[in-house]
Amino acid sequence: MLNKNVLDEIGGKVNEILAHSPAKDIERNMRTMLSGVFSRLDLVTREEFEVQQEVIKRTRIKLTELEAKVQMLENQLQQPVSGGDLVDVGDPK
Repeated sequence: MLNKNVLDEIGGKVNEILAHSPAKDIERNMRTMLSGVFSRLDLVTREEFEVQQEVIKRTRIKLTELEAKVQMLENQLQQPVSGGDLVDVGDPK
C-alpha cells in the first residue's frame, strides 16, 4: 500500500500543475460565465423558497376558513325568518 504522505504529495503536485495550467483558466472562466447566467435568471435561495411556501400554506388555510364562513352566511341568508319572509339584505349594488 502507498503511504498517506505519498498520496498527499501526489495530490499536491496535481493541484499545483492544474493551478498553473489552462484548465484552471477554463474553470475560472466557466465559473464566471455560469455566475453571470444565474444572476440573470430569477432564482431564489432555498430559504426564500421555504418562506414563500409557508406563506402560501397559511394563505390556503385562511382561504378555506373564509370560504366556509361565506358559505355559512349564504346559508343563513337563504333561511326564512319567522313569518315566512326572507331577510332583507339591502340594495345590492
